[in-house]
Amino acid sequence: MKQLLKQLIRPAVVLFILLSIITGIAYPLTTTVLGKWLLPTQANGSLIEKDGKLIGSALIGQNFTEPKYFWGRPSATGPYPNNAVVSSGSNQGPLNPALAEAVKSRVNTLKVANPDNTLPVPVDLVTASASGLDPHISPAAAAYQASRVAKARGLSVASVQILINENTEGRQWGVFGEPRVNVLKLNIALDKDTEKTLP
Repeated sequence: MKQLLKQLIRPAVVLFILLSIITGIAYPLTTTVLGKWLLPTQANGSLIEKDGKLIGSALIGQNFTEPKYFWGRPSATGPYPNNAVVSSGSNQGPLNPALAEAVKSRVNTLKVANPDNTLPVPVDLVTASASGLDPHISPAAAAYQASRVAKARGLSVASVQILINENTEGRQWGVFGEPRVNVLKLNIALDKDTEKTLP
């Protein structure tokens, strides 16, 4: 009996140790090294710097509220918007009165910020994404905000639209998803463009 237990336990322990080394050390180490070698920017979080200072990640939205900047999608994360620690959506269904009220409030905020805008409000400017961290908006959502941003910066709408076009990303591999605009990258490009036009 003792001999039988020894025959059963030893292979189980050896297999446990072997798989722990493979899946707990070798695999994570290999993927980390390969990731940093093949895709260093992505492996380090797609971080964005401006003037040598870290200002965000291309993968996580930021809560821009000033009229001179493009605004991203609303975020339902708590206790503040775009909180990467508690990524989540609101979990409110389309028939939920709270969602209807939130959308109505967001539409009003957009209208107050730019009362002369007669374009239809794009849905991604008034609804939160599932993660609450979406860094992108649609080209239509960017175009909707162009007149407000142009007015706040003393630029022409046409020049702001050129920046939107330059910062519009196509479909993933030309097939998946829809064209999109990274809000942080667009706002950085906007700051650079404004600095160039200053005397």
